[in-house]
Amino acid sequence: MQHDSSPFKVRLADKPERLVASVLYLRYCKRRYLKFYRGFNRFAMKCFLHEALTFWGCAAPQCIIDNTNLARLRGSGRGAVMAPEMEAFARQYGFAFRCHEIGHANRKAGEERSFYTVETNFLPGRSFASLEDLNAQALQWATVRMEQRPQGEGRLIPAQAFEHERAFLTRLPPHLPAPYQVHERPTDQYGFIAFVGNYYWVPGTGRDAIKVLQYGERIKLYRQRECLAEYPLPPDGVRNQRLSPPGLPEPRHQPKSRHRPTQEEERRLRALGPAMAAWLDFALADKGPARHRFLRELFALSRRATAPLLLGSVERALKYRIADLPTLERIVVLNMTGGLEYSLTTPVDENYRQRDACREGWLTDAPDLSLYDDPAELEQDGADHE
Repeated sequence: MQHDSSPFKVRLADKPERLVASVLYLRYCKRRYLKFYRGFNRFAMKCFLHEALTFWGCAAPQCIIDNTNLARLRGSGRGAVMAPEMEAFARQYGFAFRCHEIGHANRKAGEERSFYTVETNFLPGRSFASLEDLNAQALQWATVRMEQRPQGEGRLIPAQAFEHERAFLTRLPPHLPAPYQVHERPTDQYGFIAFVGNYYWVPGTGRDAIKVLQYGERIKLYRQRECLAEYPLPPDGVRNQRLSPPGLPEPRHQPKSRHRPTQEEERRLRALGPAMAAWLDFALADKGPARHRFLRELFALSRRATAPLLLGSVERALKYRIADLPTLERIVVLNMTGGLEYSLTTPVDENYRQRDACREGWLTDAPDLSLYDDPAELEQDGADHE
């Protein structure tokens, strides 16, 4: 049999995504198993081979691969040495990895042809709502449609040829353990652990560290060799969700470190008026992940100040291209007090002229401050907003 992976650009929900297609190919009966991944590493390779081989129930004695470091430790071709981890994994299924010589990709020509068939036969004319939908269609295409379709010049039907080839393959044990990875996770005071962007509730009152066993499609939570819960992995793209075991009531509390979205705060702020919407477009342009804290603090400010006062302040901030929240708060206080009890000036150490940075700056061009009006106009502008 032959295994390889190849990148593809696929449209998921009308959005182009870069995915990796993994194909396992039985050379003589031309049987295929196809699945797509966001990323393909050694653990994903193990999970894919386990899924494909248990689906077939048997394996060929050799698996031809290219000189990929997913299975190879060092060397190439005939002299390649497999990683002990992958060599032990293959031994469970009764086969061994073999690398073809560099430049002899025709040793796995069935794989190359399979990728060409995926590109020209499977992907054209199909639409995919999600990665799960893509893999469901790929499974049906590879294991149902293509197995009944005549292949090659001899018009060989893979499903029929496999029944003859099965006698020469290695039968797999009925209860092969699925590959998994072990992760350590702390439990917060509300009983949640964080794993791959989501939060899973740990049953019980214990708050000790948890061992997470990650399988291809699910995870298991263990404490002192006791399985506390088993969760199916959420669909691709699901993040920041609070999950609890099926059949148990949902926890009352939120995870300690759960990210809180700020769409509602932003919607309410923009509803205050066009001036606020325009200033938010300007202020949030380069905030990045800090936009959430910025929006929460601005929303808190909007609860302390009246709407006319806040809108007048953001108009002034937008006029002078100010996107700093502490400065906006000072403008709010300045407008509220009429500038009589609050000053924007700060104490300055007159020795700053002796600093090396100041002396080096003497040789630079003077900044253009024409954007800011003279002090008289600034005072008049503050009076207009009172």
